Amino acid sequence: MARTQAEISQLCRGTISLNGATIHTEDSCTIVISNGGTQTFHLRATSEVERQRWVTELELAKAREIGHTNTDRSKEKELSANLEVSSVVSSLNTKLSELRSQSEIISKHSKALQRCLTELETIDIPPDVSTKIKAWMERANLIRIASVGMVTNCSEYLDLAQSQGNKWQKMLYNERRQRIQLVEMVDQIAREQTVLEHVANNDKQGDSTDEDDASDSCEFFDAQGGDSFDVTTNNYLVNCQSQNIIQHKSLSSSQVLEKLVNEELDCSGGSSSDIDDPAESSAILTAAICSSTGLNTDCDENNKSARMFPQLSEHAKKILEDVIKHPLKQKDQRRCRVPDKPNHPLHIWSILKNCIGKDLSKIPMPVNFSEPLSMLQRITEDFEYSNILDTAAQCKDSFEQMAYVAAFTISSYSTTVNRTSKPFNPLLGETYECDRMSDLGWKAFNEQVSHHPPISAQYCSGKEWSCWQEFSMSSKFRGKYLQAIPNGIAHLEFSASGNHYTWTKVTTTVHNIIVGKLWVDQTGDMTITNHKDGSKCRLSYIPYSYFTRDQQRKVKGYVMDKDNEIKWVINGTWDNKVEIAPVTKFEGPIESPTCQTGSYITAWQRQAPPSDNEKYYYFTMLASQLNEIEEGIAPTDSRLRPDQRLMEFGLWDEANIEKLRLEEMQRVRNRKANNRIADSNQINENEEEDDDTIQENDNSAIKPAWFKRDVCKWTKKPCFTFTHEYWECKQKGDWSRCPSLF
Repeated sequence: MARTQAEISQLCRGTISLNGATIHTEDSCTIVISNGGTQTFHLRATSEVERQRWVTELELAKAREIGHTNTDRSKEKELSANLEVSSVVSSLNTKLSELRSQSEIISKHSKALQRCLTELETIDIPPDVSTKIKAWMERANLIRIASVGMVTNCSEYLDLAQSQGNKWQKMLYNERRQRIQLVEMVDQIAREQTVLEHVANNDKQGDSTDEDDASDSCEFFDAQGGDSFDVTTNNYLVNCQSQNIIQHKSLSSSQVLEKLVNEELDCSGGSSSDIDDPAESSAILTAAICSSTGLNTDCDENNKSARMFPQLSEHAKKILEDVIKHPLKQKDQRRCRVPDKPNHPLHIWSILKNCIGKDLSKIPMPVNFSEPLSMLQRITEDFEYSNILDTAAQCKDSFEQMAYVAAFTISSYSTTVNRTSKPFNPLLGETYECDRMSDLGWKAFNEQVSHHPPISAQYCSGKEWSCWQEFSMSSKFRGKYLQAIPNGIAHLEFSASGNHYTWTKVTTTVHNIIVGKLWVDQTGDMTITNHKDGSKCRLSYIPYSYFTRDQQRKVKGYVMDKDNEIKWVINGTWDNKVEIAPVTKFEGPIESPTCQTGSYITAWQRQAPPSDNEKYYYFTMLASQLNEIEEGIAPTDSRLRPDQRLMEFGLWDEANIEKLRLEEMQRVRNRKANNRIADSNQINENEEEDDDTIQENDNSAIKPAWFKRDVCKWTKKPCFTFTHEYWECKQKGDWSRCPSLF
């Protein structure tokens, strides 16, 4: 029956855009269309055949809508590119016109000058004046010849530029079009990859559970402080009896987690208010997001126990118990390596495809990308070649001492040549001690003092020197490579001379993230400053290049006094050796001087790593010993982390489970701490309290236990200062100030 447009408008219940909408069937005759917001339409067909025909037409219409949208965007991009190129070409044409006008003016004046010179030749003048005129005429002829040559070259250039202008314009258009096509191609590949993974996951679960399986691939979440989280989540699907699809977009981490837990409880008839135990809430959450780790956890609603926290296997429990029961004693011999890395393949693109341009410290990562060390242990490896500092402490010349300090800063990168794995992110309040005073001559203590931004504070002391730093970094994934940009400042002080040095680290880049073999490079400039006498050392880390004949991974630098007089030179590579030499004479600018030097001294030579260390994460001997359990360590020490320990022994599935549990416990702990601080602030606004009461209401769980906030007297910036109370508490066995982390 035909209907008029007015009747159709009157009968229309509303409209919905198919671009971004989800279309699924509720039963044999009902179709549900939702845009993830407030609009949801239920359509009922008369038969299953008609329902299928409607679904097909809707999917085709959705595809056409997406195609039109992408086409419009491509046209807008191409139009913008064309306008930009046209503007550039127009500017070039304007400059060419101005050049032609100036060429004509020069030609005109040149001809006038030539006529004046010709007239002078016909005038009768005295002999002495005639001689001067001849000299003027010779110089004028030279100017005329040069002007004619310049005018001729300008004319030829103008003709060539005009003849090639169209060619240049076409080349610009083609280059821009190819770039846009390449970007669209990569975007299309990413979308197709997502679709294929979704189809593959559905196929694995069997055709018999197609209607009950509404859960999408979920993601890992690193522990976050408070309720803020900067990653925009994708669609998370939780399977309930009513088969409602809930889309979580642009929510914070804690909101997504709480939503998942609440929905999972609703499926089983529970209430979210009944959960107070963080382990229990983590159990339910683990069941909801287990698919991303590949764990064999059944999410069938009829199997209630499977949705609870999967307990560790007896083998995993035995490993953790044996490690804790048999710590390393001082008389025992240290180990030389860790267990081999198991072969657990994981498609890196499935994790990183949504991370381009984001800070990787806020991107969830499974342990498959990690190495069995925390960041607190990783920064302790900087002192593997601490003997350089012992040599520097004996130097009487402060410039020579700075040259050795520069060699020490370079040596800290030698362990990163093949180390492409990611260390574990420390929990807030996590600590690590490394007392190697008896054999290596130094001891270090580290603590995670901040979670947002993540900051690790370190204090290391030798026999004649002390070094401390705040290690913080930001990281970005750029598609082909990943960059880690350090932000903290390192300090070094010698007790005998009183020289105080500071520096910041350079950028670390991991290449071939998607395709090819991973490799690491260090790039950037480093400035080491001696605050006592004002001298400086400038080091340049040369980027790796396939097209240079120079030595790769090269580092060069100069030690200068406060008047920029070069005293020492530093040459070498950050992965092998550094040589230093005194300067006897130099010429040229400071940026690229020419120096005459004395004899070179080898300040640092890398020790050959174990021949088979590629089997265990490319660890050096020191790195293999950092996670060795010892007697008398604090309960917050990184060596007691169960997820890190299980990963070291190759139990990656169990390690992922423990990682989720620890991170959820930290979220709950930080959230309670923030709530207590908010309550304390509210009390302070309503009542007058003395300083002691306010101090009691302050939450010690979010404050460092062994460092305190201070202002650095050298840099005048806020810093964390070591209180030196840790070693005293260790002797007493007093760990009352340590929070419960594991």
